[in-house]
Amino acid sequence: MDPTLLPSLAWFAHVAHHRSFTRAAAEMGVSRAALSQNLKALEQRLNVKLLYRTTRDMSLTEEGQRLYDTLFPALLSIKAAVRGIGESRDEPAGLLRVNTSRSAAKLLVEPHLAEFLARHPKLRLELIMDDGLANIIADGCDAGIRLGQSLAEHVTAVPISPRLEMAVAASPDYFARHGEPASPEDLARHNCVRFRHTTSGAIFHWEFSAPGQAGRDFTVEPLGNYTTNDDESMIRAALQGGGLIQHLDLALRPYLQDGRLVRVLRPWCPPFPGFYLYVPSRAQMPPRVRALMDFLIEKRDTQPARIA
Repeated sequence: MDPTLLPSLAWFAHVAHHRSFTRAAAEMGVSRAALSQNLKALEQRLNVKLLYRTTRDMSLTEEGQRLYDTLFPALLSIKAAVRGIGESRDEPAGLLRVNTSRSAAKLLVEPHLAEFLARHPKLRLELIMDDGLANIIADGCDAGIRLGQSLAEHVTAVPISPRLEMAVAASPDYFARHGEPASPEDLARHNCVRFRHTTSGAIFHWEFSAPGQAGRDFTVEPLGNYTTNDDESMIRAALQGGGLIQHLDLALRPYLQDGRLVRVLRPWCPPFPGFYLYVPSRAQMPPRVRALMDFLIEKRDTQPARIA
C-alpha cells in the first residue's frame, strides 16, 4: 500500500462518519474547501467515486460504503494504540525484555522478582540468559546487565551492585588436608575447580593483581580434576571439599559468612566495577525500563559495600 494515501483515507473516514463536510472539517481543524479538494484527489488516485455530493447533502457510493466499513474500525484501533502508548508513558506496562548474564540474574534479579512484579502489575518481564556480550538492540531487548569492565563505551549504564572482588575460596576441610596457598603461584600444587564458559567454550583463567603494583594484572590457568559450565555446580564442589574455586564474592557471600567456605589470596584480588544495567540511550526511556533501573538501584543501596 502507498503510505501517502493514509492521510486522505483518514480524512475520508471522518467525512463519511459525520456525513458532513462541514462537521468533519470543524473537527479536524481544516477548511471545508481543503477537505473537499483532498477527497476529490483521493477519488482520482483510486479511480473510483466514493461520495455523492450536492450543495446541501452528501452520501456514500457503494464503493465508498465498503471502504468506510473497513477503514473506520481500523482507525479506531490505531487511535486506541496511540492512546495506550500515551498512557504507558507514566505507568510501567507491557513486555520488558532484559538480556543478562546468569550470575547477575541469580544474584540481583531473581531474589526480588516477586516484589518487582507486584509493584508493577501491568508489566511482564522476560529474562534472556546469555553469558556472552549481547547487542541488546539487535536482540530486541530493552536493557542488559553485565559487569562494568565488559561494557562498550557508547552505552548508557548505571551500577546496580557494589564494587566486586574475585574471591578464591575452599572448604575448611580442604585446607585442613592440603593447606592454604600463600600466593597465586602456589595454586599449581592445589586442586582447582575449573569453569568453562558456555558461550566461548574456553576455560576461565583466574584473575589476579600483584599487591602494591597497580596495573600489574595477570591470570593463572587453574588445574584440577573437575570442570563445569555451571557456577552453582562449581560452588557445590567446593562445599564438598573438592578444591579451590574463584568466583564473585557476592555469589559466595552466604558460604563465607557461615564459615562453610574460607577465603584466601585476598591481597591479590582487588575490587573492580560491579554489575551495570545498560540501555541504548537515556532519551525517551520507556517507563518499564526506568522502573527496573530505579528498583535495582534501590536494592543496590541496601547491599553492604564490602563482604567480610
